Amino acid sequence: MKKSIIILSSLFLTLIMQAQDRTQPKPGPSPVINIKKPESFTLPNGLKVMVVENHKLPRVSFTLNIDNTPYAEGNKKGVADLTSSLIGNGSMKIPKDAFNEEIDFLGADINFYSSGASASCLSKYSGRILELMADGALNPNFTQEEFDKEKDKLIEGLKTQEKSVAAVAGRVQNVLAFGKSHPSGEFLSEETIKNVTLADVENNYHTNFVPENGYLIIIGDVKFKETKKAVEKLFGTWLKASAPSLTYSDPKNVQYSQINFVDMPNAVQSEIALQNTVNLKMNDKDYFATIVANQILGGDFNSYLNMNLREAHGWTYGARSSIGGSKYVSTFRASTQVRNAVTDSAVVEFFKEIKKIRTEKVTDEMLANVKAGYVGKFVMQIEKPQTVAGYALRIKTQGLPEDFYENYIKNINAVTADDVLAVANKYFLEDNIRVVIVGKGSEVLPGLEKLKIPMFYFDKYGVATEKPVSKKAVAAGVTAKTVLDNYIKAIGGEKAVLAVKSLSTIATGEIQGTALEMTSKITSSNKLAIEMKAMGMTMMKQVVNEKGAYVTQQGQRKDLDGDKLAEIKASAMPFDEIKMSQKADVTLDGIESFNGADAYVIKNGKTTLYYDVTSGLKIGKAVVQEANGQKMTQITNFGDYKEVKGIKLPFKTSLSFGPQEIEFKTTEVKINEGVTDADFL
Repeated sequence: MKKSIIILSSLFLTLIMQAQDRTQPKPGPSPVINIKKPESFTLPNGLKVMVVENHKLPRVSFTLNIDNTPYAEGNKKGVADLTSSLIGNGSMKIPKDAFNEEIDFLGADINFYSSGASASCLSKYSGRILELMADGALNPNFTQEEFDKEKDKLIEGLKTQEKSVAAVAGRVQNVLAFGKSHPSGEFLSEETIKNVTLADVENNYHTNFVPENGYLIIIGDVKFKETKKAVEKLFGTWLKASAPSLTYSDPKNVQYSQINFVDMPNAVQSEIALQNTVNLKMNDKDYFATIVANQILGGDFNSYLNMNLREAHGWTYGARSSIGGSKYVSTFRASTQVRNAVTDSAVVEFFKEIKKIRTEKVTDEMLANVKAGYVGKFVMQIEKPQTVAGYALRIKTQGLPEDFYENYIKNINAVTADDVLAVANKYFLEDNIRVVIVGKGSEVLPGLEKLKIPMFYFDKYGVATEKPVSKKAVAAGVTAKTVLDNYIKAIGGEKAVLAVKSLSTIATGEIQGTALEMTSKITSSNKLAIEMKAMGMTMMKQVVNEKGAYVTQQGQRKDLDGDKLAEIKASAMPFDEIKMSQKADVTLDGIESFNGADAYVIKNGKTTLYYDVTSGLKIGKAVVQEANGQKMTQITNFGDYKEVKGIKLPFKTSLSFGPQEIEFKTTEVKINEGVTDADFL
C-alpha cells in the first residue's frame, strides 16, 4: 500500500512546481482610471445602499457587508464561524434543499457570512436572487440538527490542521503578534467549539447581524429606480438595531529583535515569518509609499526577498512580504518556507534585505518596474464587480476621498526613492521584529543558535515553553533490526507477512477540489502497478515488472533507468521491512517525536522511517525528492490501522509537500486475490 505514494508524490511535486515557477510579464502603459460612482440612499433602519449601473454584461453582483468593530469570542471562539455556516441553510420560509436547488437552477451563486452575504447572477434573475439573498440573511432557519452537523464539520476540519506546519505557523504568528485575548490573536480549538451552543449562535446573529453598520452594494445590469424599490421592500423590514462598539488595547512590538521557535518534529521544511504590528490607515499620507516599499521588499516577483531567497539561492519557491492598511492595527510580515538545512541562512538573508531597504535608496529602474507591475495589476482588478464593490465600501468605511481610486495610479507613481526609505524605517522594524519559526528543532536549532539572536520557545498554541529535546536515548539492546522485526510482529508476524503474495488496494482522496482514486497492486515477486485517476480519467500510471519499470503521465511514457529504476525495483514488494532488517546500511537514529508520539527513527538511504515506540507500527516516512535542481522532502503519515486477513494495514495515509497536504482513505483491500500478470504489462 505504501508504494502507492510514489506515483502521487511525483504528480503532487509537478503540480507545485508548475504553479509556482512562473515569471511575470511587464504591464503596458497605465490607462486613465474612470470608476463609475454609485447612486446611494439609506433606509430608515440605517442600511446604506449603493447602486452602480453597468450594462456591458447581463450580470449583477450583490454585496452585503456589516462593518461592525471586531470582537473577541473568548472561550466560545467558533460562534462566528458557526453563525456563518448556518446562515443561508434555507430560511424560515424555504427549506434548505429547495433553497439551494433554486439557486442552482438559476445558475447563480449566493454566500452567507456572520458579517454579510454576497451573490451573483444573470441580470434576468437578479430580482429573484436578491429576494433569496434577503430571505436567507434576514430569516435564517437555525436548527439543532444543522448546528450539530456544522459543529462536527468544524471540529473535523480543525483536526486535519493539527499536523499542518503552515496552519500552526499562521496561528502562532497571530497569537504572538496580537495576544490571545485580541480578536486578531484568538484561535479556534476543539474545546472552544464544543463550548458553543445553538443559543450562542442565535444570540450572535441577533446582536451583530444588524443594519446600522450595513452596506449593500449592487453592481451590474440593473436600473436604479427599480432596484431601489426592490431593496426598500426586501430590506425595509430589517429591524433597526446597533451592534456593540468594542475597543481593545493596541498590541506592542517586542523590545528587541528575537526568534520565537515552535518545534514540530514532523516538519520537512521551516515556516519563517518576520513580523511587527503596524497602525497604517489607507488615508495616511504614508499609505502609497508604504505600498510601493512593500512591493520592492517582497510584494513583487522581482522583489528583494524573492530575488535573493528564490532566484539567487534556490532555497524556496517564493519569499514575500505584506503590510496591512485598515482601520485597525495589523501587521507587516515577511515570510517564506525553506528546507531545514538552510533555515538559519534564510533568516540572515531576511535581515539583510530589510536592512537594505532601510539604508539604501532603491534604484530608479527597480522603482519604475515595481510601480508599473503594481499599476498593471490594479488596472486588471478594476474589471471585476467585486473589486468595484470593495472600493465603494472602503471609501465609506475608511473615510477616503471620493476620488481616492481615480487618483490611485497618480499617487503610486508619485512615490520617490526617498519616500520608500522613510516608510521602510517607520514600518519595517529591523530592531524590534519578531522572527517566528515553526520547524523541526533537532535539525534547525543548532544553526539558529549560532546566529546569537535571543531565542524563546513556544508550543503549537503560542504558549511559552522550554527548549525542545531533540532526541531521546534508545534503550540498550534496541537496534534497527529489532525495530523492524517488532513492526513485522505488530502487523501480524513474519509467517503472516510472508504469506502475502499480492496486495491490492483502492484509496480515494482530493487535491485542489478534484476527486482522486488511486489503485495499487503489488506482489512479493517485485511487481508493482499503480494508477491514479482524477474524476475518472487516468492521470498517471506506474508499472514495475520483470523487464523494468516505466511511468506514463498524460499519455506520455517514460522508461526508468539507473538509480530510479534500482530504487523502485528494490521497494516493489508488499512489506520491504523484511529485507531492510538484513541490510547493514539501515541504521537506527534515535527516538524523536512524530505527530505527538515517540517514534524510532530508521534511516535507509534517502528515506527516513518512523515507528511508534509503543505500538511498533509505522506512523511516518520522509523521502528526499529533487526536481528542477531543488530538493524537497515529501512526508507521509500512516494511521487508522485495521486488520485484513490477519495483517494490519493503514487505512488512512496523508502526503505533504511543505504546506500542501492530501489525505487518502483506503476503501478496499484484497490480499492474495484480484491481481494477475496482465496488471503489470
